[in-house]
Parts: sequence; C-alpha cells; structure tokens
Amino acid sequence: MSEIFISSEEVAKNWGVSERSVRNYCSLGRIPGAVLQGKTWLIPESAVKPARQIRHSAKSQKNKKLLQILRDEKADGLKGGIYHKIQIDLTYNSNHIEGSRLTHDQTRYIFETKTIGVTDTSVKIDDILETVNHFRCIDTVIDSAKSKLSESFIKRLHFILKSGTSGSQKNWFKVGDYKLLENTVGGAETAKPAEVATKMKSLLSAYNAKEKVALQDILDFHVQFEAIHPFQDGNGRVGRLIMFRECLKHNIVPFIITEELKLFYYRGLKEWNNECGFLRDAILSAQDDFAGVLDYFKIKYER
Repeated sequence: MSEIFISSEEVAKNWGVSERSVRNYCSLGRIPGAVLQGKTWLIPESAVKPARQIRHSAKSQKNKKLLQILRDEKADGLKGGIYHKIQIDLTYNSNHIEGSRLTHDQTRYIFETKTIGVTDTSVKIDDILETVNHFRCIDTVIDSAKSKLSESFIKRLHFILKSGTSGSQKNWFKVGDYKLLENTVGGAETAKPAEVATKMKSLLSAYNAKEKVALQDILDFHVQFEAIHPFQDGNGRVGRLIMFRECLKHNIVPFIITEELKLFYYRGLKEWNNECGFLRDAILSAQDDFAGVLDYFKIKYER
C-alpha cells in the first residue's frame, strides 16, 4: 500500500502547531519521509509529531545572544539547532540567487554527510565546491563577528568562497584579491579595477567610524559594496555574508534573502539612492521570517 502525503497546513492542524513549525521540522529533517516539491512540503499522513528536543545547554543559554549560541553549537557539533539550520538555509539561498542548481535537500545532505549522494541530473562541480566553501565562510563569519570589519577579512571570505573553483584557475581571476578586469552588475557599471582599493578603504573607514551601527547602516554599506563590486565574481555572496556578520555583531536580527525576495532585493539595490524603502521593506520581510526561526528555538532578540 502506497504512502499518502498531506500538506504542511493539514499537518499543522492535526498536531495543533503553526504551519511555520511544521516547515521548520521538515527543513531540519525531523519528519522522516517529508519531501519538498517546488516550494511545498509533502508529509506522510502517518508521520508523528517530533518530540521536543532537550538541549544540554538549555538553561545556560537562556539569556545568551544569537552569536554566542551559534558559537556554542558550532563548537559542540550540535545537530538540528539554529547553527545547523543557518548553515543550510543561508548557503542554499545565497548560492541559489547566483545560479546554483543544487536543491535545498542536496545542500542539507552535503552539510550533514559531507557527500553529494546520487542524483538524477548532472551537478556542476563549482556548485558543490562553492556550497562547501560557503559553509566555511559562515564559520569564519561566526568566529570573527566581534572584530572590526576590514579589507583583509573581506578578502579572506572571497578566498574561501572561490578557492578551487573553475574561475580560480584563470590567470585574470584573483582569488582573495580585488578584480583585474572591469565588470558590471545588473547592466550598471561598477568601480574600475584601479579605483577599487581606494573606494573600499573609504567605505570601510566611514562605516567603522560610526559609534552605533543600525540596520540602515548595514544596508547602506551593502549597497555601496555591491556598487564597487570589488571582486571579479562572488560579490553578492560575500556582501550578504558581511551583512549577516554585522547583524550578529550588533545584535540585530539577521536575515536571509530567499528566492521569493530576490527581485525585491535587486530592485532595492538599484533604487537605493532614489528610494531606500524598497530594499528596507524586503529586508524587514526577511527579518520577520528569521524572527520566526528565533521564536522556534526560543532565542531572545530585539527589533
């Protein structure tokens, strides 16, 4: 007899929980047999509500900030926690925006098993390498979040992200260093190679001089960073990693740009100097989604 699958909405009603909680259970691999089709989770009708997870550090982390919790879970190798979820969700979405064809499940499988598994379609080696490299970038972000943002750190992120990829084999592609050739973003011209170092120093100097950093400052930095487009490739992912890091550092609710928000995000970058509300609204929406994850893991935050 074949298994009957039902929607996350139906499961939520049956279990007396929110649909968001059911989707979180699925993305964390806590419902055996759950399958993601497109953007919809299909769940076996016979599935049982996962038992409440008891973490050994539940009491001690009650008043900890997100950054410290991520560091603790990373050090402990905790599975199924928020560190685990961020590694998969941030890596999948940031790479997907840039054209990676790996699915969310494949990304999760690589993180959890360090293997790719068998697939029905061909997979680009670069997609796999950049997925593994992005996991390392997130670890680097977590480890260094309390330090001042610097050129050396930004170049280090790029070096980790692009190491071993096909681009890194080209003599005109500098891994971990600024671009040698002119490039564009969304059809718009970016800083010329000879201008990049000066513009990056100026951008970082102004940002690091701020006494208190707010979300608006992080977004403004991101827009200017992407306008400079300092690297030959990988600027979007490095830029989004920087935003995530700065949110952790300044105790601001982080966010992940998903496929649903991609067009609003790109429009916001393009229109920032005329109307900053477009980008800010997209980010606030992404923050709402991330706040739901924090609520699920019972992590305190301020808005």
